[in-house]
Amino acid sequence: MGAAQPVRDPIRVSWERSHASQVDVDRPAPKYFDRIDRETTLMRAARPVIDALSSELHNEPVCIILTDAKGVVLDRRGGDPSLLRRLDSVDLAPGFQYVESAVGTNGIGTALEVGGPIQIDGAEHYNGKLRMFSCAGATITHPVTGGLLGVLDITTQAKNSNSILLSFAKLAARRIHDRVVEEANALDHALLSDYYAACRHSGGPVLALGDEVFMMNAYAQARFDAIDQAALIDRTRDARGGTKPLVFITDLPSGMTARLAYRPTFLGDTLAGGVIQIKEQRAPIRNPQVARAALIPGTTGTSAVWQHVTQELLEACGRSEWLIANGEAGTGKLSMLRAVRRHVAPERRLAVLDPEAMAEDLLTEARAELESGADLIIRRAHLLTGEVLDGLTELLQNVRDGAIGSDAWIALTLPADRSEIADELLAFFPRTIEVPPLRHHVEDVPALVRSLLAKAGINGLAFSPATMNQLMRLPWAGNITHLRAVLAAIARRRRSGVVELADLPPECRATTRRQLTAIEALERDAIVDALSTYDGDKKAAAGALGMSRATIYRKIREYGIVT
Repeated sequence: MGAAQPVRDPIRVSWERSHASQVDVDRPAPKYFDRIDRETTLMRAARPVIDALSSELHNEPVCIILTDAKGVVLDRRGGDPSLLRRLDSVDLAPGFQYVESAVGTNGIGTALEVGGPIQIDGAEHYNGKLRMFSCAGATITHPVTGGLLGVLDITTQAKNSNSILLSFAKLAARRIHDRVVEEANALDHALLSDYYAACRHSGGPVLALGDEVFMMNAYAQARFDAIDQAALIDRTRDARGGTKPLVFITDLPSGMTARLAYRPTFLGDTLAGGVIQIKEQRAPIRNPQVARAALIPGTTGTSAVWQHVTQELLEACGRSEWLIANGEAGTGKLSMLRAVRRHVAPERRLAVLDPEAMAEDLLTEARAELESGADLIIRRAHLLTGEVLDGLTELLQNVRDGAIGSDAWIALTLPADRSEIADELLAFFPRTIEVPPLRHHVEDVPALVRSLLAKAGINGLAFSPATMNQLMRLPWAGNITHLRAVLAAIARRRRSGVVELADLPPECRATTRRQLTAIEALERDAIVDALSTYDGDKKAAAGALGMSRATIYRKIREYGIVT
């Protein structure tokens, strides 16, 4: 960079990262995000702190800048008109992302990279346009999780720089951190109050869940065994973060069906968590003489949850009861219906129709199939609309009246939210059976892996215990379809031998339960690839990616990457 005096080590390393990221030395190019969430924990805690500081610094040549953990500017306060014009000229304004990889060495992005406070003075900036400024950034972390929340940055013109900038930034960051602690305590207190009230009034099993809190009352612990408790805890993930009351039904491994009623808890306008009251809708089958569901060709799974669903389908199909199979995409609804119906009535032909593929021809095909004596499955029935829906309703009534296909068995598949189906169609189907997502029966993953590989004609692959355990830890957002795609990706790279952790796609080397953004997924994959390339050497992987060791360690923890 042609510096006239020695450069501090942190600055030199930051310049190297900036160079590796091909940052433009003449013009900063921060990415812009047009939507900023202003009701996060960080924003609520920071607002009064920044209000107070900015009032003290009114018209002073100092600007207070708050960013999130990704370096996106959330708030900018204070500063005289001349300083604000200069900041605008380099896009250091709300919505712009001031990370090192985009704008080079700076108080915000470099603080994020080193994971702690740092001051960048004038010529220490990598980008020429930023050398008119001096800035000091201090990171803000969550008091409970230790996770990074954002950066508090103090920026001034380079000619006004002094060592107090960094002290000022650290003090402001500490005040924000303290307010996060206060809010966390207040939110926990509000949730605890609602939890105790529910325990007193319900007299039954009660759960409470917040960001960092999970509680289960003594009644729930006594009523449900360890396996059912684990299933309940896993099922509550679907309610976590919900801002509206929610009621959902779940089948437990014991055979019991439970009704879970979730009600959110608020502190003012802030969600503190929620309380779930549980009611048993059917007693568990405890008789050891009761036979397990038969192993049906075309289905794979021996877990209690999967066996329970199989048994329900067998009973319904055995009575030729029209039914709806609902559940998340990729759970195997159609495969289950096909397999069980063919097991119960192998002599009958089974037709499958899809509104998305057939459009207006669906009615004609459905009538023809029913008149020929076939049974019928209509998948993705929530897509039925308009004249097709009206015509199908009339056709089903004709079947009920015995005008055509009087002995036909008919089923629908629907996504997890069945509220989209028309009431007039729902009236024909007295039974709804929920096919559980894969995350609710992960003990079936080994059997599913063997079955899916066999169906794909891949017979030479085996999975090490560590690899299989990792597959069973994943959330499988796309369920069985997702697992099939992962196995196909593995098979493209290895057709035989033992699959080790390093052979898994990057997405399977991380166990974070939250939904990643596209940028985060790319970053996770890059880190996994680098770790694989350098045999788990974090220092070498960090160097190849142009990030510090502190950053790569933080990212590994954040994404739950297995090393």
